[in-house]
Amino acid sequence: MRTRVKDYVEVSDYTSLDRLITTLIAIRDSLPESAEPSMKMRGDDVFGRRLSISYWRELTAEEQAADLKYSADRRAGEEIAALAAKLDGVPYEQDRPTGKRKAA
Repeated sequence: MRTRVKDYVEVSDYTSLDRLITTLIAIRDSLPESAEPSMKMRGDDVFGRRLSISYWRELTAEEQAADLKYSADRRAGEEIAALAAKLDGVPYEQDRPTGKRKAA
């Protein structure tokens, strides 16, 4: 089971350089040691540009419960798919209609 997930912080406000540096320092200081943060510029001229900071964080208890639930569903789906593949290999003859109707 996964224990970490990639999360994002976006800085899109037009602000002064000093305020941007202060914001980035605050973000950096709030991240855990194992975050492995990286920063990219995203967007375009039409919709605007923003700084996107991605980092790794631990899953919350709620996220772990959901991950456990859906990974169990995925495993069950994989088991059903494997069983269906086995059944596809079983020979089966289907009664074919002759095209004639029975008299009533």
